[in-house]
Amino acid sequence: MCWLSFGILNGESAKTMITFAKNKGTMSNAIFHVPVAVNEPVKPYSPGTKEHADLIAEYNKLYNQAPIDIPLYINGKEITTADKKPMSPPHEHQKVIGHFNYGVASHVEQAIDAALAAREQWANLPWEQRAAIFLKAADLLAGPFRNRMNAATMLAQSKNVMQAEIDAACELIDFFRFNVQYMTQVYKEQPESLPGMWNRLEYRPLEGFVFAVTPFNFTSIAANLCAAPAMMGNVVVWKPAESQMYSAQVIMELFKAAGVPDGVINMVAVDGPVAGDVVFKHKAFAGLHFTGSTAVFRNLWKEIGNNIENYRTYPRIVGETGGKDFVMVHKSANPAEVATALSRGAFEFQGQKCSAASRGYIPSNIWPEVKRILVEQVKSFKMGSPADSSNFVNAVIDGRAFDKIAGYIDFVKSQSDAEIIVGGNYDKSVGYYIEPTVVVTTNPKFRTICEEIFGPVLTLYVYPENEFEATLKLLDETSDYALTGSIISHDRYAIQTATKALENAAGNFYINDKPTGAVVGQQPFGGARGSGTNDKAGAAMNLLRWVSARTIKETFVPPTDYRYPFLG
Repeated sequence: MCWLSFGILNGESAKTMITFAKNKGTMSNAIFHVPVAVNEPVKPYSPGTKEHADLIAEYNKLYNQAPIDIPLYINGKEITTADKKPMSPPHEHQKVIGHFNYGVASHVEQAIDAALAAREQWANLPWEQRAAIFLKAADLLAGPFRNRMNAATMLAQSKNVMQAEIDAACELIDFFRFNVQYMTQVYKEQPESLPGMWNRLEYRPLEGFVFAVTPFNFTSIAANLCAAPAMMGNVVVWKPAESQMYSAQVIMELFKAAGVPDGVINMVAVDGPVAGDVVFKHKAFAGLHFTGSTAVFRNLWKEIGNNIENYRTYPRIVGETGGKDFVMVHKSANPAEVATALSRGAFEFQGQKCSAASRGYIPSNIWPEVKRILVEQVKSFKMGSPADSSNFVNAVIDGRAFDKIAGYIDFVKSQSDAEIIVGGNYDKSVGYYIEPTVVVTTNPKFRTICEEIFGPVLTLYVYPENEFEATLKLLDETSDYALTGSIISHDRYAIQTATKALENAAGNFYINDKPTGAVVGQQPFGGARGSGTNDKAGAAMNLLRWVSARTIKETFVPPTDYRYPFLG
């Protein structure tokens, strides 16, 4: 590793530089500066614009093309199997848009072997060459891959135009660019040296392979959980969510186009326990990068612990899991601001965000006006296919999610201490459509205010307006999660009181805003308690988890006699 290098060579392609490094075995002898990372501008996609027309045309192209066949990607090769799983848009579940190939344990073993075979050459590649690859990936995604990545996410994950743009394009571009910048910060961190010596720190990749397990809801998270460890010189075996396979293929094509070498990132679709039985018993397992449910993450942690004596090193375990994210409202708040934070925070992407507002605490003095505006806003939502960009709400991801969410709604309807004030209907005859639903309960421990639903259901508790501090305590004790939350208030003393009282209740805390929409480089994302290890995706601290530091001390003129001065 060239620890002195802090940037990239302008004008050289990643592929050319990799070939040069392989053939010549040379290291750069200059200190480079990477381009300053700037957040990718979000395109508005206003109807009638060329960008809107081009994206909808790409969506229709993917929708109308012949069904595709998505392979496993192992050592750069496309592997097909006899077991084909169908893929359908959540908003039109009878239409088959393709199949993905389902693997078995031997495919996981092959992926691990491929990763380990690629490890030495990838780890020894000067870091600025790895940086060039992911900077190229960012530019490819900002340009020729943008519409395809967004359209694939709209089609197979049922995201509207804006939700696809901020996820599949902008956030992923930001991950690539900002992580390169954070990587330089990590490598620059060096110890002091006294006269007569030189102290150095080198940041080596982990000794083994990283297993990335990713969710359906964010295309950017899926790619970043692979790319962040790889950028730091690690090799990866990636298991995407089965409901995200359509855009996962585009991610693999983007990696290839950017110049990620064969074997560095390997994608397998396989049953979770089958993959785990191979991965977590392998001596070279070095790290888990996970986003998904709390229950699954806890089980994986236990399995890793049970196999701890088998590993060459103690594995790094990084996970972002569930949330029961809150909006806490003070009596001084503006009702329109509260209602908008709730309607956007709870119902964008059908509430299928780890950060989505799913419980709110509203003071009694402003409740009537908050209720009026919120009901009016939710009733105005249009629901339907992402192909129509006037639809604010689309379908939930699949039949299992639909049935779970519908079950919660049916439970509310059967209870005497809660009522549905808007929404409450659902229909899966064409797509998995669930109306955005607002529940009001008189029970602060009601089931839907405590349990993660991961769908378009918001539960509100109206508290006596002068019991603000008592309600803060109630909020903090209600959930095992601590991912996101917000305080809405025009009283600065109340804001400070809430910020302190809820310091452990949310890893991302918002003041006078909805609890969603973290931006790479601005709000590093992650939570604690039951919400994960809080290693903050989109920050240097996450990248530090994927390196193992080695301290090197060099003495220029070594002593030639053992005697110290104190001996006389």
